[in-house]
Formats: sequence, structure tokens, C-alpha cells
Amino acid sequence: MRTHFFFWLILFLRATVLAQPVVTLNIKADGYRGIWYSNQPSRDEFAYKYSGGLGTYPANHYPFSVYAEKVNKTFFCYGGTDEKGKTLLHMVSYFDHKTGKVPRPTVVLDKQTDNAHDNPVINIDEQGYIWIFSTAHGTNTPSFIHKSAKPYDIETFEQIFATKKVTGGSAPLNNFSYLQSWYVSGKGFLNLFTHYDRNVIPGQPRKPRRTTSYMTSRDGINYSEWKDIAAIGEGHYQTSGSFRDQKIGTAFNYHPVKERENGLNYRTNLYYMETDDFGETWQDAAGRKLTVPLTKIINPSLVYDYEAEGLNVYINDLTFDGNGNPVILFLTSKGFEPGPASGPRQWRTARFDGKSWIILPVTVSDHNYDMGSLYIDEKGKWLIVGPTAAGREPYGTGGEMVLWTSNDQGRSWLSKQLTSASSRNHSYARRPVSAHDDFFAFWADGSSLTKSVSQLYFCNKNGDVFRLPSKMGGRNQKPERVHR
Repeated sequence: MRTHFFFWLILFLRATVLAQPVVTLNIKADGYRGIWYSNQPSRDEFAYKYSGGLGTYPANHYPFSVYAEKVNKTFFCYGGTDEKGKTLLHMVSYFDHKTGKVPRPTVVLDKQTDNAHDNPVINIDEQGYIWIFSTAHGTNTPSFIHKSAKPYDIETFEQIFATKKVTGGSAPLNNFSYLQSWYVSGKGFLNLFTHYDRNVIPGQPRKPRRTTSYMTSRDGINYSEWKDIAAIGEGHYQTSGSFRDQKIGTAFNYHPVKERENGLNYRTNLYYMETDDFGETWQDAAGRKLTVPLTKIINPSLVYDYEAEGLNVYINDLTFDGNGNPVILFLTSKGFEPGPASGPRQWRTARFDGKSWIILPVTVSDHNYDMGSLYIDEKGKWLIVGPTAAGREPYGTGGEMVLWTSNDQGRSWLSKQLTSASSRNHSYARRPVSAHDDFFAFWADGSSLTKSVSQLYFCNKNGDVFRLPSKMGGRNQKPERVHR
């Protein structure tokens, strides 16, 4: 009888284990394929509010790549997919600057969705361990954290069952959205993110507010309580940056409260705040202390009131000049709908000069989600890599990539087109942490009108463009130079 009981117990436990999803895969892909994703059908000739090859989407995830000087490699992650393009795979690889080659990417996990909002981000701690943060989009899917088994190695990742502090103890850290991970030597992780809260918007209890928050961790396993920094209207989208190990800043818009509509489609205004003590206090660009979370539309962190002009605000990037002053790259438009009626999509920079914000135009493009990255090099030159030239599918997400340079802090710009006559639009050019000149920006392509394959690219600082191999015959391969 006892033997019979244990026999059935073993069968039950085996069935239970097999029923659980296998989170960590640690398998090799045979090439580089990005995820294709679309959002909000527009029911017109432009097909979607935005769409395309979005393996490095969104602007509110960071970083997708980190240069590690100790091993002379740029490690990167992206939203990949299987050969049929049915599911989002979290992929990790590296570019070896010595050999000029990439290995077969490692599939860390199957996110079991095709939503590019669930794309991963990457970071590297001071011991060289690689961390993959697998985000969620709201509360519909779980989040995961993985860490490499060895420093500077992508062969094997182990799942980290992290916890966060809550009243009375701790709880699993298994849901976070729009993560931006910063690692500060000697202190650990400061991760900015979004959490979705209901029953907080007056008269609309079912609608979620996207609350801007952060958490810290010395070891990447045990995190502080969630600390909110902005909770205005229906919430925010934030994009952050770091100045050495001295400060972390974040730029964000806000979503007005709308009835029977998503306030995020009316995102507006430009705000900025920073911390120089690992989140203990927050201040504006001039160093004036802020009381967080911010809850009022007009507050000391407001850079510019675009709501008064009826303009939407889409934030692309945030970096710092040599003096530690923030510079924000963003674009404005007349509405969320694709097509010429919402144009022009004006690219702008906002630079804090130590006393006030100086906002200047860069160029115009044809879509709200034409996302690029801003660089300020050691000589003070400003550079932007972004899809500002129209592609094969005008008024669709992305286009042809262009390198913009300015030697006078954004007052004037020179352009150099990096891609041309492409079969698919390029989009979401991302800046690596501590970017090396040979792996300067990282992005994907894809059709903006219909589901398509998506390939991955990078360029060097000179503007030469390389495509990562979608099919690999061996273990390592040189990317193909495809432009210039």
C-alpha cells in the first residue's frame, strides 16, 4: 500500500514539473532574427499606429548593449524570434572587437508572447556577470531575471528568483515594465521602471496609470521597496541616462486623463529629474530638491509645456555633456495618428546649460516612432543615429538611417545617410553603454505595413553599416558590410 502511494506521488510530482513552463532555455540559435510587432491598427493606408522590426524597441528599455573593455567585446540582447516569427525569444550575444566576429546567439528564454514591449535589457556588473532583465507589458505577463553562470560569458544563464521589500517583509519580484537598468560601481543596480496601478484615476477605476518608479539592489537579487517618482494624470513614459558614476537622470512626458480613450496617445510635456546619491534624493537640473512622487502637471521638473501648444512628445534619448549637464533628444507632433496630418514630426534637443534649458530643432521625419540615439563624444561633438530619411514605406515606423553631427551643441547639423534603397524600414537605433567606435548603434529592420522578417544591424562611428547573419554555418561569423 505504501509503495503504491509513493508510486502515484512520484507520477503526480513528475506531471506537475512537466506542466510548468521551461523558463530558462540556454540553447543556441542558428542566426539572428528579430521580432516583428504591430500596435493599434489605424484602419487606413498606414496600417498601424506603429509597427515593424522592433527587436530593439522601445525607447523606454535600456540598455540593449554594453561595451566591456576588459574583454574588448560589446555584449547585446534583443527581441528575437523563431523561424516562423511566432514567439518572442530573449536573445544574447556579443561582437568581438578583436576578431570582428559574432557567435551564434544564445536563446535565454521564450517569453511566450509576440509583444515587443516584453523585450529584454542587459547589464554587466563589476565582476563581469551578465544580467538579462525580461520585462513585462503591464500585468498580463510575468517578468524574469537571469544572470550568466560565468563572467563575460553567454553560454549559460541561471534564473534569479529576486525579491523586493514590501510592508512586513518581502515579495517575489516577478513583474516590471519599461525597465532601464543602471549599474553603479560599489553600489549596485538602480533600475528605473513602470508599474501599472488601477483604481487611481478619478472616475475610471479600470484604467491603469503608468507610474514611474525605481528600485535599488546591491546584489541584483534583493531589491528595495518600489519608490515612485512621478504619478501625474494617467502616467508617464521615461527615458534615462547616466553621467559616469556620479548621477542618473530621467526625462519623461505625461499622459493626460482622457475619458474613453488612452491618455498615452496624447502624451505631452517634457520633464527632467536626476539623482546623485543613488536615489536617496531627486532634484531638477539646477540642483533644486524635488518632493517625489510628482503629482502636479506644472511642477519644478517641467522643461517645457508642450501641452499648451497642443503637441505630443516622444522622448528618444538622454545623455550628458562633459560638464554633467543633461541633453535630451525628443520629437514632437500634432497627434498620435500615422500619416501627414499629424506632422511635421520635429526632432529637437533640449540642453541644460547650467542655468536654463535651450531647445533647438534638428530635423523632421515622417513618423512619431522614428527613434534614434544621441551621443556626445570626448571632444564635445554631438552625434545622432536615427531613421530620419523616408524609407520604402513612407509614413511608416522608421525609414533610412542617417548619421547627424554637430560641433556647436546642436545649433547646426550635418547629415550623412547610412542606408538607402532598403527593402524594409530601419528603426530604433540604440546606443550602447560606453559605446565603442566599432559598434556604435544597434537596430533592426522590418515592414511597417505587413508582418515580415526582421534582420539586425549595427554601424560604426564612421557610418559603415553591418548586418548580422540570419543563418550561420559555423560557430562564429563576420557580419556582412551592407552599406558604404
